Amino acid sequence: MNVLAHALLAGDDPALRLGGVMGDFVHGTPDLALPARVREGIYLHRAIDVFTDSHPAVRAARERMQPPFRRYAGILLDVWFDHLLANDFPSWSDTPLDVFSNGLRAELRAAEAMLPDGLKRFVAYMDMHDLPAGYARLDRIEGAFAGISRRLSRANPVADGVPVLLADAEALRGTFAEFFPALRRFATGWAAERIALTSPDRPST
Repeated sequence: MNVLAHALLAGDDPALRLGGVMGDFVHGTPDLALPARVREGIYLHRAIDVFTDSHPAVRAARERMQPPFRRYAGILLDVWFDHLLANDFPSWSDTPLDVFSNGLRAELRAAEAMLPDGLKRFVAYMDMHDLPAGYARLDRIEGAFAGISRRLSRANPVADGVPVLLADAEALRGTFAEFFPALRRFATGWAAERIALTSPDRPST
């Protein structure tokens, strides 16, 4: 999943949401200097990615892509699912998309001191392109794919991914409708369980 989905799936906890967005920019064990709930958000990000990648509907969507795009199907689908989520955001949140998007960027700017350098650069990119709300627009998706393509170490077709996804658009809407509610239930349950496990009021065993 991409930034909009990770932020939404973190629920109402700003620290968990910060960690959720930070997850793509942190590798290995999160810095213990980070607040505990931010670290939990990083782990939630990773759990969401594992759930998504292993879901049968998402695996089937990857398999529908033909070479050379199939190798990069995970990247393409992550961004495309944010596009679908942005275009149907009222179904998933009571907060308007632009308000959610602006609030997320404000939270990230307020936490700049603890952001990895890569995320600091990405926040500037988000500001420039009105992300994540901008993911509702196809031109923003094309721009995201072009940027990802440039950052990859080998020649790749990612910049040309939008026509491939549009050709499978109806099926991908079905994929999203099938797996995203299950993913949200998973993320909500994961967060609730971790809160219970780390609560200071939890009885000792």
